[in-house]
Amino acid sequence: MTPAKWLVLSVLATAVVSAGRGQAPPGTTQAARVPVPPIVTALGAMPGPDDLATSPELPDVLQSGGRTITTAAQWMTRREEMKRVLSYYAVGLMPPPPGNVKGTVLKSSELARGTVSYRLVRLSFGAGRTLGFDVAVFVPASAKNPVPIIVCPSFSLTPGAAPLPTMLRVPEQGKGLDALALPLGDPSPRIARPADDTAGTQPPPVVMGPPAGPEETAQAYVQVFRRGYGLATYHYQDAGEDTIRRREDGSWAFRTTRFFPAYPRYDWGLLGAWAWSVSRVIDYLETQPFAARSQYVAVGHSRIGKAVLIAGAFDERIAVSAPAGSGAGGTGAYRFNGATSGAREGLDDMMRKYPNWFSPHLHQFAGRVERLPFDQHWFMALTAPRGFIALEGTEDQNCLPIAVKAARDGALPAYTLLNAPDAIGVNYAGHRHELTAEDWTALLDFADVRLRRATAGRRFDVFPMK
Repeated sequence: MTPAKWLVLSVLATAVVSAGRGQAPPGTTQAARVPVPPIVTALGAMPGPDDLATSPELPDVLQSGGRTITTAAQWMTRREEMKRVLSYYAVGLMPPPPGNVKGTVLKSSELARGTVSYRLVRLSFGAGRTLGFDVAVFVPASAKNPVPIIVCPSFSLTPGAAPLPTMLRVPEQGKGLDALALPLGDPSPRIARPADDTAGTQPPPVVMGPPAGPEETAQAYVQVFRRGYGLATYHYQDAGEDTIRRREDGSWAFRTTRFFPAYPRYDWGLLGAWAWSVSRVIDYLETQPFAARSQYVAVGHSRIGKAVLIAGAFDERIAVSAPAGSGAGGTGAYRFNGATSGAREGLDDMMRKYPNWFSPHLHQFAGRVERLPFDQHWFMALTAPRGFIALEGTEDQNCLPIAVKAARDGALPAYTLLNAPDAIGVNYAGHRHELTAEDWTALLDFADVRLRRATAGRRFDVFPMK
């Protein structure tokens, strides 16, 4: 069956003050930017762009303080240094693991003519276990041993779960306007169904689009289960509301719901929250007999692909990270991406349209990308020696192959140092900004090589360079 194609609206962001002015559409007036109140964190202050050297080349992952990293032990120290830099400038500081994740089964049944076991699990954690969200878990019913589980945050509602109330998105969202120049206001309207739910793509291997429930999901992911993998999926906005709404004091409205009120001294953006939720699902899976330890796979498309990139870098339990169509802020190096290079979006665009997705310090580098002390290849390098595959479209307007290749090449020295040069790969399929059955097949083939020592039978290093 030919997958129906669902376009994903690319969304990104970072919060705060004095970035370069956003561009107003022709014939309109640019309103003044209103700063976002800063959040003081345990990271303290780090140098701004004025105090950093200009570097048109990607910062070397194996260089630290003028010293070259040559051993695995030195790399572990370098890795922590890189994580701190990325937390401050790119992601925002994420909270530590809560340490008390509990899963309560709300529903269970056999689906797809008895071939798939389904359970809807309520995760609870934090102080008094007052935080949490629902995750739908599917496992091949025939499995006699623990199976690898693919964790897939989705644009679709969690199969079988009641949707959480969600803020109405401001009408300007996704229109390319400067998020920090939009009117302020407390977002009281809430709806029972996630706003703009169809703006995303649910990525099953056969039928594209949002499945209506557990049975449809089990049918849609039949390729996954037949190949001996399980699936844990949930609606990404259950971990952080995807809105650029702001309150009267200029703060982001998304910080008033989900996990954020419990962690007021953490300046993580939405990408960090979505990545953090992947790790909370793994916390639960670690307690379950059906899940194969150290064989977790994380996959997500577009903005969720960006979150998967972060999750794989910061959570070493993820054996294979597979960001798909993640564009700017994802697998494409900022220094090689953006409108001047031919892509639709780059760092400047992200800082204008969706600043709340990132660290509030990233905005300072709008128009000054060459002063970034990191680039996206650092996230890839931090996954070494675990598996990493970028799932890309040859016609994806959001990211250029040259930007992805630059990031892959920049991360490769870390993999080589750890004797795993084949563990980082890329696969291009003939499509635009979407996730298709072909991408899922490539992911499963790559995971088979990394987790089951299967013979590749295909290459994962081919770029459609023009």
